[in-house]
Amino acid sequence: MELPLIFVFISALLLYFLPALIANRKHPQATAITVVNLFVGWTLIGWVVCLIWALTGRNN
Repeated sequence: MELPLIFVFISALLLYFLPALIANRKHPQATAITVVNLFVGWTLIGWVVCLIWALTGRNN
């Protein structure tokens, strides 16, 4: 019974840090996005702002 709980926990962590994971792929402000996501990402607005920030302004 513990395996599904661990799967849910890991999935929730990955979803929570999705903006930081996206930003770490060559975004010039990846550290700032990660810090903002860590402290403000728990709010839906903060998470969406981090996601938009991570998806825009990347150097390809």
